[in-house]
Amino acid sequence: MSTLNSTNLPRRKFLLSMGLAAASLAGPLFLPGCSKKKKLNFVFSLIDDLGWRDLGCYGSKFYETPNIDRLAAEGMRFTDAYAACPVCSPTRASILSGKYPARMHTTDWFGAPQPDTVEKHWTRSKPLLPAQYVDRLPLEEITIAEALERHGYATFFAGKWHLGREGYFPEDQGFEINKGGYHVGSPRGGYFSPYNNPKLADGPVGEHLPDRLANESVRFLEQAGAKPFLLYLSFYSVHNPQQAREDLKHKYEDKAHNINYEGEEFLPEGERMSRQVQNQPVYAGMVEAVDQAVGKVLTALDQLGLAEDTAIIFMSDNGGLSTSEGSPTSNVPLRAGKGWLYEGGIRVPMIVKWPGMVKPGSIVSEPVVSTDFYPTMLEMAGLPLLDSQHVDGRSLAAVLRGNDKIDREAIFWHYPHYGNQGGSPSSAIRAGNYKLIQFYEDNRIELYDLAHDIGETRNLTEKMPEKAAELNAKLQDWLHSVNAAMPTKNPNAKTEE
Repeated sequence: MSTLNSTNLPRRKFLLSMGLAAASLAGPLFLPGCSKKKKLNFVFSLIDDLGWRDLGCYGSKFYETPNIDRLAAEGMRFTDAYAACPVCSPTRASILSGKYPARMHTTDWFGAPQPDTVEKHWTRSKPLLPAQYVDRLPLEEITIAEALERHGYATFFAGKWHLGREGYFPEDQGFEINKGGYHVGSPRGGYFSPYNNPKLADGPVGEHLPDRLANESVRFLEQAGAKPFLLYLSFYSVHNPQQAREDLKHKYEDKAHNINYEGEEFLPEGERMSRQVQNQPVYAGMVEAVDQAVGKVLTALDQLGLAEDTAIIFMSDNGGLSTSEGSPTSNVPLRAGKGWLYEGGIRVPMIVKWPGMVKPGSIVSEPVVSTDFYPTMLEMAGLPLLDSQHVDGRSLAAVLRGNDKIDREAIFWHYPHYGNQGGSPSSAIRAGNYKLIQFYEDNRIELYDLAHDIGETRNLTEKMPEKAAELNAKLQDWLHSVNAAMPTKNPNAKTEE
């Protein structure tokens, strides 16, 4: 069981050796959908703060994303895919480790206030102190990059890391090449060169960061040779600051003039206001720039003859930013956005293309979560699982083949912090179509039937007390099982007069 200061490197070496031993005993495994002469390659494209409705293939009528829409048409689109946390670092850690953030205590974005530093933060007078959290991806965790590297994969990382300071960078966690990844969560120099990034040399003045990351990825593909590879393209976009190319900004300014929206542009969400319509030109330009960068990598795979041996995974690290910091996008019909455990904060776009295996244009409503990628990728590659590592993940390989549902009772979230976007310390569970959220300030419970109320507008706690009690009991059992760190009462809380 993880502790806040665990650094169990012997365990890491043991699991790696066991995995390699199992591989040698099993011999080389080749699955349909990849060449008999070559292992399956992976391109993992992770977008920062991209909302569930921010793509054409997910229903956006304002943002234009033809390349990602093409990817969805050639692969499988998941309607009920979830990030493991409503903010970035915990979800990113869950992808690489196969573990829930609560289990590793990596429950907030790395750099957020700790209980002993909260007096410098705007939440210093809130009723609760945030839980203590680990501000790095522990080195004891065997990342998916390390697991693949030990089986002969070339590993490449480009873009946002935000998983720990020096000593915990991509090159310390299984990536042979790192272009742009360090401890900072947003581009210090903005989205145009000079970047002020110690891990990414400046390009020509005005060079655009999404395009640069795509170019670095293409260069890696061109030099990949015969080795199988993991290309992890982790965009800084569409995180703040809001900056777009002038041509795209002007394109969407013109498009915004033609929007006829009869409802309210903002509606209340707690103490904040939540955007209800997608009409921001700068954000739209940022989304399309990401689409163009993804398209450049897809084109390179085709031109280099790699496409048929390469699986492509596309996902966002949390929901779209809709309730603060400019509120650039809307997640409607989902409620709220980044920083909240409502659907708008955790339900995200997810697409998987697996040539020869995934039925093109297929759509799946099975609930999945970011911890699932680790075992899925190992099974897709025909490699032995590391069950003790990706303990909270479930392989989606059978789902991708169109055969089965996932053997899982529930999906869990634990965010014992105040989000910059207005969310408060809370935990949640989804079991089947029912979702329960527990808010720790007042210990209130909210229960929703997502099959009939995707916008979480009707709290069913009083109408269905037995279901609420059942899910709450499962949630409490899970929190106990992972030794979840909890918020505590704030002795300096502001009391209402």
